[in-house]
Amino acid sequence: MLRLSGAHRGTITTGTIAGTLSAALLLAGCSGTGSGDDASGSGDDAATVTLVTHDSWALDDKLIDQFEQETGTTVEVSAAGDAGTLVNQLVLTKDAPLGDAVFGIDNTFASRALDAGVVEEYTPADLPDGAEQFGGALTPVDQGDVCVNADEAWFEKSGLEVPKTLEDLADPQYEDLLVVTNPATSSPGLAFLLATVGAFGEDGFEDYWTSLVDNGVKVADSWEDAYYVDFSGAGEGGERPLALSYATSPAFTVSEDGAESTTSALLDTCFRQVEYAGVLAGTDNQEGARALVDFLLTHDVQAALPESMYMYPADSAVELPGDWQKFAPQAEAPFEVDPAQVSEHRDEWIERWTETVVG
Repeated sequence: MLRLSGAHRGTITTGTIAGTLSAALLLAGCSGTGSGDDASGSGDDAATVTLVTHDSWALDDKLIDQFEQETGTTVEVSAAGDAGTLVNQLVLTKDAPLGDAVFGIDNTFASRALDAGVVEEYTPADLPDGAEQFGGALTPVDQGDVCVNADEAWFEKSGLEVPKTLEDLADPQYEDLLVVTNPATSSPGLAFLLATVGAFGEDGFEDYWTSLVDNGVKVADSWEDAYYVDFSGAGEGGERPLALSYATSPAFTVSEDGAESTTSALLDTCFRQVEYAGVLAGTDNQEGARALVDFLLTHDVQAALPESMYMYPADSAVELPGDWQKFAPQAEAPFEVDPAQVSEHRDEWIERWTETVVG
């Protein structure tokens, strides 16, 4: 079976945060980007654009080569950890930015980036129809639904109906079958926490999580652990037939003849993640940064996102791979939480979740 990567990698650890933030501060102090003496974007600086992104960046090098050939600008990619760690770094180094453009700020952290002023206003001329900017500064590049996945073969063999809703997951007939990820250490985990806030309200999500705990939910630190260690549908010996993943994951568990997928996504359990790109405030190469943001919206890049980043393109007019049309449909009504509420209560909700689930 193909191992998923790209946007599905969503791990944050305390050590990683501390280490990457220290590195970010060190780089900011040593870097000539941002508030250095040459802020004009002339000379060698203008010939290079630095993209700060999360560790899941996986765009084909051929596309980067295409951008470099078309613009005469060299792209340097600086990976900064998970989406949450990425935003933390950008906030701490905003007076001496780590690069020129950013990709990978998602809608669970977008408000923090805007509030801190780490990105400047910029709207691409060719923004796809239906793609909504965040605050006039963050441009949507891709999106994906975080949902519980089911091992279809396990349920068929067990004679048990596959659950459909969040409420079903707390039903005693599904006791000890579900593994999710920790919202304090995993961006998919945070997305799922927000799904439960959207479904049950900020006054009800703790009771729901209590019901999951009583029903034997297992919490893994990372998406990789939940999917590859615990999930029976990954084909690597896991014992739990329900795992938090993405609506796109079933497109990568397709049988050799392409007739069916061995897993499915529970589309009534989803929260939609949107990943944004933007121009970093204080960049020495504003022109190059804007050109790179524009490039991420071009047809070639948007069409490559499903296979390279395992996410839906922001441009809904882009044709999807055949397997996606059949095995990776998006949720018709994903749960939503107002971005302002996420910004105000994110840390509080994680603390309350920790008290309820971890104790």
